[in-house]
Amino acid sequence: MTDQQTYQGKVVVGYDGSESADHAVAWAAAESLSRGRGLVLVHAVLPPVTAGGLGVGLPPTLDLVDQLQSQARTQLESVATAFAGVDSTCVVAVGAPSAVLLEASESADLVVIGSRGRGGFRGLLLGSVGAQVAAHAQCPVAVIRNPAPAGATGVVVGIDGSPAAESALAFAFDAASRRGWSVVAVHAWDVPAYDLLIVPNGPVPVPLADVADGEIRMTAEVLAGFRDDYPDVEVEEQLVRSPAVQALVKASANAALVVVGTHGHGPTMSALLGSVSNGVLHKSKVPVVVVPPVAPEPSAA
Repeated sequence: MTDQQTYQGKVVVGYDGSESADHAVAWAAAESLSRGRGLVLVHAVLPPVTAGGLGVGLPPTLDLVDQLQSQARTQLESVATAFAGVDSTCVVAVGAPSAVLLEASESADLVVIGSRGRGGFRGLLLGSVGAQVAAHAQCPVAVIRNPAPAGATGVVVGIDGSPAAESALAFAFDAASRRGWSVVAVHAWDVPAYDLLIVPNGPVPVPLADVADGEIRMTAEVLAGFRDDYPDVEVEEQLVRSPAVQALVKASANAALVVVGTHGHGPTMSALLGSVSNGVLHKSKVPVVVVPPVAPEPSAA
């Protein structure tokens, strides 16, 4: 694996020569310039294992590993030349792509990956590497299927009051402020199933008006601090009675970016954000960023 100093505070993008990887590199280069941080292009080489006698797998020869690494480096350097204004570094690492990128996430500022690589089933919208990295990375992960629509300037972000959603909001407002974009804050809620609202001593459902008023108050409270911290960012609130994935995908159809947290509150007033982030990753046609919650500061002994 690679020294963490190589990735420290950088925008790291995985590249394998696929079409979605090309989109990912272009997006990562623009994000690198916007953040004022270096760009690291990473190609993970996983040499094939050959079959030996009695079915025992044989490790690849050193010559084969060197050849694969040399080919990958030449390809990366060729890609990097298209972004001459970006402070870029090319890294060829030996290992599984998901493992290499997850290691990079330990110190990177952001990891960027295409939604589908060269392997797997072409019909799937999200590959296994993208799913694993988005779910387990220690820093935000941008998954790029296609470029955003031309002229798009909105950052759609899902909120539900959870710590992960707070982190998603922080990412969304920072991105909007740097790019001169607006934020569309979507709070999707729905009434719980009737049997969840039954009181043991009698069927007393929660009044719908009270539920809606509570969601409105929560949305306003969550956004208040961000409005104060980012007075330059125009904010649009969307309180939608709808499944969260459906609401976010619809709101982001013409957006520049959609941002979600990794995990949110339970299904009482909104869907699990783990399910939401997974659903958005599979259905969104614009770039998606999945943001993990900020780790709590260790308490003093």
